[in-house]
Amino acid sequence: MKAIILARVSSKEQEDGQSIPSQVRRLTEYSLKKNLQIERVFQITESSSKETRKQFDQVISLIKKSKEPVALVTDTVDRLQRSFRETPILDEIRKKGKLELHFLREGLVVNKDANSAQLLQWDIGVLFASSYIRQLSDNVKRSKEQSARNGEWTSKAPFGYKNVTLPSGSKTVEVDLLTSPFLVKMFELYATGLYSLKTLAVKMSELGMRSSNGNKIFASGIEFILKNPFYYGLMRVKNELYPHKYIPLISEWLFNKVQGVLQSRNKSPVQYAGKKILFRGLITCNNCGCLVSGDIKKKKYTYYSCNNSKRICKKRWVREEKLLAVVLGYFEKIQLSNDLVDETVKYLKKSISNEQEFFNSSQENLRKELDNIQNRISKLIDMHLDGVIDSETYKIKLEEYKKRQREITSNMRDQVDADETCLITAQRVLGLARRAKEIFISSKLSEKQQFLKFVFSNLKMDDGNLLVELREPFSTMAKMKDETKWLPEQDSNLRQND
Repeated sequence: MKAIILARVSSKEQEDGQSIPSQVRRLTEYSLKKNLQIERVFQITESSSKETRKQFDQVISLIKKSKEPVALVTDTVDRLQRSFRETPILDEIRKKGKLELHFLREGLVVNKDANSAQLLQWDIGVLFASSYIRQLSDNVKRSKEQSARNGEWTSKAPFGYKNVTLPSGSKTVEVDLLTSPFLVKMFELYATGLYSLKTLAVKMSELGMRSSNGNKIFASGIEFILKNPFYYGLMRVKNELYPHKYIPLISEWLFNKVQGVLQSRNKSPVQYAGKKILFRGLITCNNCGCLVSGDIKKKKYTYYSCNNSKRICKKRWVREEKLLAVVLGYFEKIQLSNDLVDETVKYLKKSISNEQEFFNSSQENLRKELDNIQNRISKLIDMHLDGVIDSETYKIKLEEYKKRQREITSNMRDQVDADETCLITAQRVLGLARRAKEIFISSKLSEKQQFLKFVFSNLKMDDGNLLVELREPFSTMAKMKDETKWLPEQDSNLRQND
């Protein structure tokens, strides 16, 4: 069988650290032992979180064009994919018998004859990798939250201010001398109570005020600006207010005065006590694609029907209990035994152990770069003391080195946090599968709705019947009920190589 080797790292630093050559060597040795004929080697350096992976598409194209089955050999599941986005593409080719997936470190081979246990191993590997990416994303969010606590604005500057890049490369926000006078005038005029949002928009346009794109500003834009507390010293980040370090344009008293005028002009909103409908917004009609709406009849029973206003579908009401029975049945299907859960956790721990070599290599490369930067800082200080460079150059270069030091330290910490969180996430998903029905029944309505979104990717109603599609890895878990054998024995040669 022909083989395609795929070696991938997600950064240039890892490539320089010989991670790709090491992968190629291991994968080549593995292919030769398996009597696989290596047709091509892909060496990819890119971020696995990018939406477009051109080289991955090239691999898929090459496999599809092949007239005979191809073995795609890679180091681990997360070298091939870090989300379920690629799974349907790979799985479709696998089912046709044109693709075998070989994951060396996991000792896993997935082909057209793979059983549900092997498919679940694959799904768990993807889940594990996907969790890693999400954790890195969470770390970025935490970094932004820390910037907010430090009073730093990390987005586009509000009207009246401008984003500025300092000589050191760091970014800040400064008052825009061209637009800030319009901002102050706007607050002062509206505080008088003599203007509506529309008339104020006209007035400001007459005075020459324009948006950042050079267009006239409308009432909606005026309202957005007037409600922004940034102008008196507070910035709103995810509905939380933080004091910022930039120059305020107006006083807090003027801001509060404007809010009072806004509230006095707004009509009291109509209060609507929404009915407690479990499947509200979660089910679509299989016939026309419209949402299925629910209604409580006789103050007791909840019924659902297609909400198509053009009457394409025949109006048929279905009791919630009938739909709920289908959902509960699927919760029972994904319920794994304690033995299966324990075996999966054992498998995950082994995967983490296999990843340790790569992790240690990455950390070592970062430590070397950190030491190199520290040496440069020491030389920079000596050059400044000896008068070789002036104070301004010294400050700029020192800030550049310090910034990179902070980035490296953050990356090292993020890798450790992400690896630890991945296992915890996988354990939680498995624990959820073990008690899915119990958790769902005991949850509040809003929690039940979130639970349904988490487990099911699609809910459709067809002629009074509920059609269900499960998300991965729950879809594979549902197929595990009749499996008599759990995790297959790994190849003995692989165990010796490990």
